[in-house]
Order: sequence, then structure tokens, then C-alpha cells
Amino acid sequence: MELRERISSALKEAMRSKEAERLSTLRLINAAIKDREIALRAGTDEAVVGDAELLAIMGKMVKQRQESARAYEEGGRLELAEKELSEVKVIEEFLPRQLTEAEVVAAVQAAVEATGASSLRDMGRVMAELKSKYTGQMDFGAVGAMVKGSLG
Repeated sequence: MELRERISSALKEAMRSKEAERLSTLRLINAAIKDREIALRAGTDEAVVGDAELLAIMGKMVKQRQESARAYEEGGRLELAEKELSEVKVIEEFLPRQLTEAEVVAAVQAAVEATGASSLRDMGRVMAELKSKYTGQMDFGAVGAMVKGSLG
């Protein structure tokens, strides 16, 4: 089943079972997708967000909520931190499994070899290779430092 269909069916199921928190999070996901489609539509008649872009949107949503939860915990607002983390769990249901540290290292090495990268100037090509294959499966902020280390 396509990712977008999975989100829609989960939304309908949450409505039927009256799961308010889950429903709220699923509506946030739909809103983010619609916002992205509207941004793409500027100037053209139709724009559809593909699965790879959906994964990127949801990955960004997870990262935002994790950062918010951390800030709330530091501020002593544990109930708000718990709400953010519960939203993360709902969003992660639709994301592919995150790669382990060893798998990330192997993927970086394979991408460096596949692109023939030899210096830091080739970092963009390596990152593009990784993003095309592993969107939603790794934290590209952390991977960037790893790629830089392997090329530098």
C-alpha cells in the first residue's frame, strides 16, 4: 500500500476508534503534506508529493518534535515533552526502519565508492546518493559529518 493511502486509512481508523491524540497527529501529517503540495503547485496546475518526499517531510516532523521534547524537558515541562514524544511514535509508524550505526557506516562507504568520491568537493554527490537510497532511514545531519570524515 502506498504511504499516502496508509496515512489516510490510519486517519479514518483513528476517527472510528476515537483516538484523539493519534487523530491530531495524523491530521498534522496531512496538513504538512498539503502545505508541501501547495508550495509545489505555485505556477503549475498539479503537484503530487511522492513517497520519497513524504518520508522527508515526516522525518523533518520527527526531528522537530524530538528537539521540542528536549527543550520542554530542560524547561521542566514534562507533560508537553511526553505529548511531543507520543506524536513522534505515531509519525514513526509510517517511516521505514532506521539504520543501525554499522549499516550507516556501510552505506556511507558504499556511496563513496559508487560515486568515486575522493575529496571534500565530492561530498554533495555522496550525500545525493545517500538521500536517493536512504531517505527516512538515517539522520543526514549526523551522516554529513561521517561523510566529511571519510573524505577529508
